[in-house]
Amino acid sequence: MSIQPIDEQYTFDSGLIVSSTDLKGIITYANRKFCEIAGYTKDELIGKNHNIVRHPDMPKAAFCDLWDHMQAGKEWTGIIKNLRKDGKYYWVYSHVSPIIENGNVVGYSAARRPAFQTEVEEIIPQYKEMKAKE
Repeated sequence: MSIQPIDEQYTFDSGLIVSSTDLKGIITYANRKFCEIAGYTKDELIGKNHNIVRHPDMPKAAFCDLWDHMQAGKEWTGIIKNLRKDGKYYWVYSHVSPIIENGNVVGYSAARRPAFQTEVEEIIPQYKEMKAKE
């Protein structure tokens, strides 16, 4: 398998990517669409840290904000650039929420749809500025 350059976009226009993690971000569930879009098998995803699909263009501050929300028991939404197994990238609008059982947060669940081009165009300058400050 040859890795493609990370500047090549993979687009998808339908479907909902769903995954769940434990408290440390280790994937405990990945739906078929997640496997299809990320280019991994379910066995390759389960048990791995969710950052397996993190694109290097993503600023650390964006994920700090996400984790701050999660640890406070709050939901988070945002636009994320992810990296496929083959090296291509894809953009998603992500909604992440805590999984609560018996009053305790036991993990996190994320539902992602394809990001609209306008959402991507709006966030790119913000992410570039955030990355420049790292």
